[in-house]
Amino acid sequence: MECRYCEDEYQKSLQTRIILENELAYARYDGNPVNKGHMLIITKRHMDNFFETTKEEKIALLDLVSKAKTLLDEEYHPNGYNVGMNCGTAAGQTVMHTHIHLIPRYDGDVPNPKGGVRGVIPSKQDYTKL
Repeated sequence: MECRYCEDEYQKSLQTRIILENELAYARYDGNPVNKGHMLIITKRHMDNFFETTKEEKIALLDLVSKAKTLLDEEYHPNGYNVGMNCGTAAGQTVMHTHIHLIPRYDGDVPNPKGGVRGVIPSKQDYTKL
């Protein structure tokens, strides 16, 4: 399967979409945002998922997560964040290229945010009822 982040057309248009960048990774807004300010932090080198990255790439990715949070705090003033990665098709990964979602959260954006990322399995989100 071809990686959309590595395709020539994507690479040609990328320079206009990069918000933050370091030697090993870059950040851009998600094309299909979950919430206002939803960003993706993406490795420059192709590998399927986070567990295949080098120590240096992990550091570079997390550095951009922190910088992106600072930018989003100033721009959008969210009340919280979800930070996540889908690693493997069973986890919902559809773009097989390492990337981290940084999703700003706002008071009232869902009726009950309790459990946060546990919501990937809806019946497990509210762990107080288990």
